[in-house]
Amino acid sequence: MVPDSEEVTVESVMSLADGQFLLVLRAASGQGFCPRCKRLSFHVHSHYLRLLSDLPWEGIPVHIQLHVRRFFCRAEDCEQTIFTERLPHTVLRYARRTCRLSKTIRQITMALGGEGGSRLARQLGINASGDTFLRELRRQDLAITTRGPRVLGIDDWAWRKGQRYGTILCDLEQSKVIDLLPERSEGSTEDWIRNHPGTEIVSRDRASLYAEAATKAAPQAIQVADRWHLLHNMSDTLTDVLTPFHRLLTEVAKATAITPEVKDTAAVTQTVSTGPARAQRQQQRKKENRERRIASYDTVMELLRQGLTQSEVAHRCGLGVRTIRRWQRVQEFPERKVGHRRSRLDSHTEYIRQRWQAGCHNATRLWRELHTRGYSGQPASVRNWIRRHYGSRRSNSPQPAIPAATAERASPRHVAWLLLKETPDAQKYIEELYRRSPQIEQCAKLAREFGRIIRKRDVLAWPKWREKVKGSLLANFAKHLCRDEAAFLAALKQPWSNGPVEGQIHRLKLIKRSMYGRAKFDLLRLRVVAAA
Repeated sequence: MVPDSEEVTVESVMSLADGQFLLVLRAASGQGFCPRCKRLSFHVHSHYLRLLSDLPWEGIPVHIQLHVRRFFCRAEDCEQTIFTERLPHTVLRYARRTCRLSKTIRQITMALGGEGGSRLARQLGINASGDTFLRELRRQDLAITTRGPRVLGIDDWAWRKGQRYGTILCDLEQSKVIDLLPERSEGSTEDWIRNHPGTEIVSRDRASLYAEAATKAAPQAIQVADRWHLLHNMSDTLTDVLTPFHRLLTEVAKATAITPEVKDTAAVTQTVSTGPARAQRQQQRKKENRERRIASYDTVMELLRQGLTQSEVAHRCGLGVRTIRRWQRVQEFPERKVGHRRSRLDSHTEYIRQRWQAGCHNATRLWRELHTRGYSGQPASVRNWIRRHYGSRRSNSPQPAIPAATAERASPRHVAWLLLKETPDAQKYIEELYRRSPQIEQCAKLAREFGRIIRKRDVLAWPKWREKVKGSLLANFAKHLCRDEAAFLAALKQPWSNGPVEGQIHRLKLIKRSMYGRAKFDLLRLRVVAAA
């Protein structure tokens, strides 16, 4: 009933007219300690009342009327003449809420933030605004240990993606965040590691920024490159290698997935489904859009040849820097690929084909049959899928207006994924691609071997792979990897990775986005670190 039975006693409990409770308390002790000289005093000067808010009872707000005394300090060498008695486990100085209510508010704020916490608190009987919740959280001291963790995980997190980043530091042994830095820089990271000694292992991605900071601040620590980032870097490198071959990728896709007859029937299907006039307007619009993109591409390349930077060209042309970088890397106009939105019905393609050839051309009946097979979509989805793939009821063979699964997206990234996974559905496409380009075949084999080395932790296979990759299109990737060879070999030998750090970054993003416009660094740091 009371915040601390050793400090206060109950005199009475009253029910107020508005349905709330009033708890009258008095200090249990007959003396007080001087806050300056720490001596006992029994000489009462006067009394006064403090009105406090306490935890609710079953959702009913509770107020406390606390009778407090002032004492004389009779010590001759003490400068404090009069002092008020202290009740540190019940209420702090000048506070209007009990200690346990303030602790509850801080816990709710850490979990839900200001406005969300205030909404929940009102349901529990705690009346306080979102601003009050945030102020209470700010009063909490954030205890950061002066000694660094034995195993430290470092990564960056985005204030705004592509614009501004911060740094997160985690204790991988305890799986918790130990600190946040408001910026991503070598200097701030180096200072933090230097001021928190004791780190023996540093897990990081392949960014040189954190590698240099760890080397300077803790040269004795073992640096471990994150294995997921290594595989991701290889996938990105293979995508970049395939980018100059994008015409070849599309040609192979068309040769292995689309026949001339299918192309003709696809055009007929499009005309039947959209109408001749509408199809003509769509083709004209696509032609105009393509001409506009070609003009933008020519302008960008001309400005780059004049010596302007990518940022200057992007600002002048109103395009993104990534678009400029991609165009400069390809060195030719990138045609748009034909898109195809995947559907849950694609997994039932064979069953629909059999029923269609058997004479079942009713979309509603097909939907009922598919529903018994686990399909949870609507009849309209089945109807649209049939119209797109079969055109009309009179057709008994598939007439896709788009390529098959391999040719749906003949983009370098999609092909890189097919080469790394070697799915049976894409085997025909891969074999034809290897036949036309031995260079791509060599790169794909080396990339798959690199993935096997990472997954199997095969340290002995690394020297052989390093020799094989020389002279291939992946040589530049291997050269940069050799510069960080110690961290790469540690990734194969050590069990640590940045996976837990990525999980904490995901949690940080959820917290930051739930705080709307109030996610300043001090509040964000409190909620992420103190509640870890």
